[in-house]
Amino acid sequence: MNLLPRRALYAVTAVLDVALHARPVPVSAKALAARHGLAPRHLETVLQALVRGGILKGLRGPRGGYELARERRRVSVGDIVRSLGSLPGEETGSALLDTVVEPALREAAAAYLVALDAITVEDLCGRAGQAAATGTVDFTI
Repeated sequence: MNLLPRRALYAVTAVLDVALHARPVPVSAKALAARHGLAPRHLETVLQALVRGGILKGLRGPRGGYELARERRRVSVGDIVRSLGSLPGEETGSALLDTVVEPALREAAAAYLVALDAITVEDLCGRAGQAAATGTVDFTI
């Protein structure tokens, strides 16, 4: 069971891809979308949130694209998820939901983010390298 929304999974995948492929030139949104079978218009909103969150740096121009704004070891999965922001809550009218369920789930989410903070982009790059070495995935680092 995955606890992250699909948008967060796309964000983590995009950041990892940029970390793996942004040398010597930035990674274009079009290349990212093509490599991962994603709709470019949806991916672009995720990329912009990552730029606003200080995870990625957007470079304009014909050879533009995205690159990491910080070193791999200084970007955690928790940072990536936080950069996407939170969705506004809906008014439920349920006292039980508002006073018991929501606070309990917020505590669990905070603990989950602490666990995600322990995973860096550097760690994910290492796993990608191991997967490439064993032939489980086909890409170049």
